[in-house]
Amino acid sequence: MINKLERKFGKYAIPNLINYLIGGYILGYLLQFGGATTGTEFLSFMRLDPYMILHGQVWRIITWVLIPPEQNVLFAVIMMVFYWQLGTALERAWGTFRFNFYIFGGILCSVIGALLVYGIYSISLMGSGNLSASQEILGSSISAVFSTNYINLSIFLAFAMTYPEEQILLYFFIPIKMKWLGLLYAAFIGFDVVTAVISRQWGIVIAIASSLANVLIFFLMTRNFRRYSPKEFSRKRNFRKAYDAGARARQKESEKGGPRHKCCICGRTEITNPELEFRYCSKCNGAYEYCSDHLFTHTHVK
Repeated sequence: MINKLERKFGKYAIPNLINYLIGGYILGYLLQFGGATTGTEFLSFMRLDPYMILHGQVWRIITWVLIPPEQNVLFAVIMMVFYWQLGTALERAWGTFRFNFYIFGGILCSVIGALLVYGIYSISLMGSGNLSASQEILGSSISAVFSTNYINLSIFLAFAMTYPEEQILLYFFIPIKMKWLGLLYAAFIGFDVVTAVISRQWGIVIAIASSLANVLIFFLMTRNFRRYSPKEFSRKRNFRKAYDAGARARQKESEKGGPRHKCCICGRTEITNPELEFRYCSKCNGAYEYCSDHLFTHTHVK
């Protein structure tokens, strides 16, 4: 399904999307700390508040993404640099469209989850005396739960699943692989869900589930995720380099009057056997060319 969407809408994908996301965080910090009270009041008009969205303030569907999750300036800078690196690596490995699909899918799931929580709790408030005031308070409470922290977390989990063997320095001096850190984060999320279920805080459960639903949806919709693994990404890059080098060498041979295509198995060329077709095998580790008789019958070079 993602492949079909990419063929149809891939040209509309936004390159370097993580740059805009981090830029939005910087703008949010400038509004929050630069304008003091005025900036804080302005940010209050940007939060994901379902009550206000349903009362005409539809811009909140997008503007809540500008509100940074970290309050401390030092940790905010570290967070933005870290997630910029993760987002850049993911877009390079997945491609622009898939990274766009993942990020915007997470934003959309969060908005749907916020509206769902608002609808469920609004039904339970039907018997209250001042329904409108209660719904307004409810919307404000929901905006505090749905934050960009889960967007960052989804990027982190995606990176851990794509680069499980990548090693980082936790707290700048503890070496740890991403797969173990990803499992640790997943355990924390599971603990939060279990705690919310026990205390019957279903709004928090829905908030966590909807905010991270894009992780589950994306990886379920990607049938063969090994195509986007670092090993496969490196193999394709090396194949492209070898192919380009081989193409230049064959061009020189052709200019000298030699053949441009040659089967690695039987040695036949387009000069000796013009009736044959020649193709490169994408599964071989290198630029190996075969004739039509051996393209599907050879042993792949690893």
